[in-house]
Amino acid sequence: MVLRCRTLVQPRRQLKLCLRHSSTSMPIAPAIIARLFNCIVSGYQRAMRQSLTQIYDARVADGSLHADAAQRAILPLLERVRAGLEEPVKKPGLFGRWSKPPEAVRGVYLWGGVGRGKSMLMDLFCEATDAPKRRVHFHAFMQEVQAKIDIARRAKVEDALMPVAKEIAGAVRLLCFDEMQITDIADAMIVGRLFETLFAMGVTVVTTSNRVPEDLYKNGLNRQLFLPFIGVLRAQLDVHEIESETDYRQHRLAGAEVYFTPGGAHAHAAMDALWDELTGHDASTRLVLNVKGRDVVIERFHNGIGRASFWDLCAAMLGPADYLAIAGAVRVLMIDDIPLLSASNFNEAKRFVILIDALYEARVRLVCSAADVPERLYVEGTGTFEFERTASRLREMQSAEWAEDVEAP
Repeated sequence: MVLRCRTLVQPRRQLKLCLRHSSTSMPIAPAIIARLFNCIVSGYQRAMRQSLTQIYDARVADGSLHADAAQRAILPLLERVRAGLEEPVKKPGLFGRWSKPPEAVRGVYLWGGVGRGKSMLMDLFCEATDAPKRRVHFHAFMQEVQAKIDIARRAKVEDALMPVAKEIAGAVRLLCFDEMQITDIADAMIVGRLFETLFAMGVTVVTTSNRVPEDLYKNGLNRQLFLPFIGVLRAQLDVHEIESETDYRQHRLAGAEVYFTPGGAHAHAAMDALWDELTGHDASTRLVLNVKGRDVVIERFHNGIGRASFWDLCAAMLGPADYLAIAGAVRVLMIDDIPLLSASNFNEAKRFVILIDALYEARVRLVCSAADVPERLYVEGTGTFEFERTASRLREMQSAEWAEDVEAP
């Protein structure tokens, strides 16, 4: 029997089309029709569902979430897990009682500091995933496991962990944990074998944590017995750090052009495009720093990223303390329209040298547009010799090595 089916037609109509275009005149058993209808419904639902990224973007659009590029970058990882779990599971055949359980989908270990949005991403993923699942705090889960193991031991079960693992695997295909951390030696001694067993039984794990796997149960008693669990996590889960939005966007600068010359429309357009990329098109505010009773202002500032013109920074009556305050307040500074320097703008050039020294020592990422390459910015007049070091620093701050040094923890 050949069934020619259209894929995006509503399920009941699609079933009628399939039966109408069937190449056989033989009656089809009701059980086959029911199975066919269930398959069509499942396929229709998968085709019509929203991706996690679409759900996230919709919540940003309606104001229930604030856009965060680092959070959004995690969603494809979680979407992969979701898609794997929502694939139809093959039903056992004649010898089903001896058939293998479905393989666990490779999970995700999402770690990062407080306030990065890990729990929100877990909520979004868990709510949207259509699979037998459980969302639970890791500490509460381990307390439950220890209590059930204790019951099995009192019942004289030879391997007390095994019935507990079977009960869990029989109830869920997905475990979503908040805040995986190991502080108790009793947990540390069983967690490796417990999760090896759950993975073998087809359970998928997605978890958040404040620390990288290698720092779990750090300095704990008999930690050498716990270490194999770290290998299990690495083998079964994709480990991914969720950075702060600022760190994530700074890393987007790695390998990017950060010094635009000559000045003009092309350089301005490139600076604007990079500003939009780094700020996520979010509105900027003024950064006002109080230095020795005076206000030092960066007109455009967003989440650690500042932008100002050369003239804003170097034509104003600013000194070393002001530039040190700016360098301490920003992670990335974008400077527009650095001109050719000479005796005619000696004071501005002198302030520029002090500014670059402050940014260099504070390891601030510099992005700028300029009239010429660093070595040809200041070629005549008093101060050219002293500017050679500034030109060298401007060149160094463009390099990939500088970017790696800035981004290293």
